[in-house]
Amino acid sequence: MQQNHSVTEFILLGLTQDPMRQKMVFVIFFIFYVGTVVGNLLIIVTIKSSRTLGSPMYFFLFYLSLADSCFSTSIAPRLIVDSLSARKIISYNECMTQVFALHFFGCMEVFVLILMALDRYVAICKPLRYPTIMRWQVCTILIVLAWVGSFIHSIALSLLALLTS
Repeated sequence: MQQNHSVTEFILLGLTQDPMRQKMVFVIFFIFYVGTVVGNLLIIVTIKSSRTLGSPMYFFLFYLSLADSCFSTSIAPRLIVDSLSARKIISYNECMTQVFALHFFGCMEVFVLILMALDRYVAICKPLRYPTIMRWQVCTILIVLAWVGSFIHSIALSLLALLTS
């Protein structure tokens, strides 16, 4: 007879078992989370509402802020809620979803930062050809490629994790 070793849920112990410290963890992470989300949403609203912020640099900054907001929102709320809850259990499917989101939005941030570096490189090293090279169509294609690349990266890592478990 073979034993079943499949994992269906994880018990999260958290950062500390002391109730007072758990409340401190809740307050600190909640403040950082709210600050991150509000700051990124202010950047997004400012870029979308201003006509003067129409350069490719701000186009990429918009997507960087969007990816950062999604990254924070996919991870932090669970940590914040679990810091105060008595039952700290996450199912295997929820865990895999969080791992996928972590890799997807983290990779997206890295790709957008690379695109921002490319934008500044072209602006500095080829200033006369900058408007021709960094057209809106090119910027849109680069962002789409960043989304697709992030998705492929996340699917590959998730499949590796699922196949090895």
